[in-house]
Amino acid sequence: MLTTSLPAPPPSPLSARRRWTVLAVCALSMFLVGVDATIVNVGLHEIGRGLDVGTRGLEWVVDAYTVVMASLLMVSGALADRLGRRRVFRYGLVVFGLASLACAFAPSLGVLVAARAVQGVGASMLSPVALAIVVNAMPDPRERARAIGVWASVFGLSMAAGPVTGGALIAAFGWRAVFWINAPVVVLALVLVALFVPESRGERARRVDLPGQVLLTAVLLLTVGLLIEGPRIGWTSPTALTGYVLTAAAAAGFVLVELRREEPLMDLGLFRRPPFVMAVLGATAVFVALNVTLLLSTLYLQQARGWTPLASGAATLPMALGATLCAPWSGVLVGRVGPRRPLLLAGGFTAAGGLCLVGLDGDTGVPLILLAFLLAGIGFGFANAPLTNTAVGGLPPSRAGVAGAITSTSRQVGVAVGIAVAGGLVSGAAPAGLAAATRPGWLVVSACGLFLLAVARTAASSKR
Repeated sequence: MLTTSLPAPPPSPLSARRRWTVLAVCALSMFLVGVDATIVNVGLHEIGRGLDVGTRGLEWVVDAYTVVMASLLMVSGALADRLGRRRVFRYGLVVFGLASLACAFAPSLGVLVAARAVQGVGASMLSPVALAIVVNAMPDPRERARAIGVWASVFGLSMAAGPVTGGALIAAFGWRAVFWINAPVVVLALVLVALFVPESRGERARRVDLPGQVLLTAVLLLTVGLLIEGPRIGWTSPTALTGYVLTAAAAAGFVLVELRREEPLMDLGLFRRPPFVMAVLGATAVFVALNVTLLLSTLYLQQARGWTPLASGAATLPMALGATLCAPWSGVLVGRVGPRRPLLLAGGFTAAGGLCLVGLDGDTGVPLILLAFLLAGIGFGFANAPLTNTAVGGLPPSRAGVAGAITSTSRQVGVAVGIAVAGGLVSGAAPAGLAAATRPGWLVVSACGLFLLAVARTAASSKR
C-alpha cells in the first residue's frame, strides 16, 4: 500500500527547537509547491502575449504541472519510505529547481509545458515526503497535531498567495520571474535540509505498483486532455469518442489491477466508506471552485477590464486574507465540535462567493468583486481541515496515511479540472464578451459550495 505517513514512530532524539526547525524547512517546500500551483494564473495573459498562444494552450501550462504531480504523489511517498525521505526530498528540490529555470528560459509553449511537467515530478517528491518527515520528527501526538495544523495553514496560505505574489513579480520583472524566483528558494531549502533534516525510512520497504501508476496517470491525462481540447475538437467528434473509450478502459484497468495486487497503489477498500468518498469528492470540489475563481477572475480583470497583472493579483488579497485567517480557526473548530460546522461554513461562503458574480458584466463594481473574493477565500480556509478529518476519521494509522494521500491527490485533480473547465468556458471569447462567458463558471463555484453542504451531512453522520 502506498502511503505518505506511517504508524507512530519511535521517540525522536531531536530537541524541540530542532523539531520545529524541521517543520519550518518542510513547510517552506510546501509553500513553494502550493504557490507554484496558482502563481502562474495571474501571469497567463502575459505568457500568452510573450509566446503568442491562446487560452487553450495556456491551460496546459497550469495543468501539465498539476496532473503530473497528482498522478505521482503516492508513488513518491513509497519511494521515499524505501530510499530515504531526506534523500528523495532533496532529489525533488533539485528537479523542481532545474525545471523552474527551464520554464523561465522556455522559448516556446511546447518547451514551457514540458518543463512544467518536470516541475510536477519534482513537486510530487516534496509535498507527501515533507509531511512524512514532519510526522517522523514529532513523536508526541499533541505536538504532531499542532505541527500538522501549521502545515495545513501554510498550504492554504500558499494557494491563495500565489496570484498576489505572481502579480508583484510580473510587474517588477516580467512573466519569467514567476519561475526563476524558485531557484534561490530551492538553494536555501537544500542548505537547510542538509543542516537540520534527519534521514528516515519506512519500517517496511514496499514495492512500487508500476502498472497501477501508469494507468492512473493515463486516466488523469485523458480526462483533463478531453476537458481542455473538447471545445476545439468537438465533444462528439471521433477523436473525442475515442478519448472517452480510452479513459473508461484505463479506469477499468486501474480498478482491476488494484484489486488484484497485494500492495496496490491505492486502497480501493476505502471507497466503501461513504464519509471517505464524500471527503475526497469534497476536496476535489473545493479546488475546482478555487481554480475556476482564480482563472476566470484573472482573465476577466486583465482582458475585459484592462487591469495590470499587479492590480489583478492585488485584487485577490481578500481571498488570501480570508483563507489565512480561517484555516487555523477551522482546525480549532474541528477539534472542538467536529467537522460538520466548519464544512457548513465552507460550503455557505463558497456558494455565496460564486453567486455574487453570476451576473458579472463589464461594469460590475469593484467592491462586489472584492466581496466575492473574500467570501470564496473564507470558504476555502474553512474547508481543508474538516475534509481531511472526515477522510481519515475512524481509520487505524495503517490506513489513515493512504487516505490522506488520496485526499491530497484529489485536491490536485480539482486544480486540473478547475483550470480545464474555466479555460473551456472562455476559450475564444473576445474581451467584450468575456464577462458573459464567465457566468457559467460562477455557477460552478456555487455548485461546489452547495456540494460541501452535502459533505457536511455525511461528516455529521460519521461522527455519531
